[in-house]
Amino acid sequence: MPRYVSAVCAAAAAAATVLATATAAAAETGPEQDDFFPAMVHSIFHLDIDPPGANDWSCRPGAAHPRPVVLVHGTYENRYNNWARLSPELKAQGYCVYALDFGDTDDAGVAVAPTVKGYGDIRKSSKELAAFVDKVLAASHSGQVDLVGHSQGGTLARWYLKADGGADPADPSKNKVKKIVQLGATNHGTTMSGIETLADKLHLQALGEKTLGVAGVQQYEKSDFIKELNAGGDTLPGVDYTVIATKYDEITTPWQSTFMTAGPGSTVHNIPLQEGCFVDLSAHLSMSYSPRAIGLVERALDPSAPAAPCVPRAPGF
Repeated sequence: MPRYVSAVCAAAAAAATVLATATAAAAETGPEQDDFFPAMVHSIFHLDIDPPGANDWSCRPGAAHPRPVVLVHGTYENRYNNWARLSPELKAQGYCVYALDFGDTDDAGVAVAPTVKGYGDIRKSSKELAAFVDKVLAASHSGQVDLVGHSQGGTLARWYLKADGGADPADPSKNKVKKIVQLGATNHGTTMSGIETLADKLHLQALGEKTLGVAGVQQYEKSDFIKELNAGGDTLPGVDYTVIATKYDEITTPWQSTFMTAGPGSTVHNIPLQEGCFVDLSAHLSMSYSPRAIGLVERALDPSAPAAPCVPRAPGF
């Protein structure tokens, strides 16, 4: 994550002169991308753009895919660079697709890069997600949505269910969410490949919040947020969970920590990306661009979808 943040900030600084003269406009749609890095670069020079296929507010779900899909990006990502491949894939399959930015609070060092989102307090970001889901439900005339989240996006989706109206444990028929599909979610926190342990020993939590944002610190495995998120169990009744992990994840570590255990009235499918496909070496940031991961997402949303392909992939950025 630090390498990614440094790269984003450096690129953003190089683009500062161009962006300073840009005028605000309604969100436009960016091109489809094949990997995270080109999508990240494109989003630096084209702020506030939608991934292709997303946010058509006139879309009405059909019988084949009756629930809209809301895409929830990860920490330091945004709705475009996280979903510039999955969004058009889902749209082509006939889904109504929506994506939002959240957690852009301008209270941390990473805010110097305007393309960086998702660093603010996850509890506050959850309220942004709640408002967005309500907007999607109203526009699409739907009773429920499915959520697809990468990294923090998957964890945020769970907090929204638990704390901000996404689910009703007393009456699951009132749940606003039917399925959650996660890619590398920080469900049980992360050691960040050992960085958390070092920060803990050096008492650097306050510095981490000021530089990396509250959300980055909240996702450490020993954080109060993670303890509260998982108090009472990993799941809520009436929700189907699919958790996709990559063995080459350098951000959510150990990689198995993303997996969950089903509680009463829910189902959990824990899937290693490399299961049956050892040639897919996708790492944390690149996994949302993996054809296999995309296929697994499609199967999670619709079990009648074709089997996920096995395509060689380098670790990526």
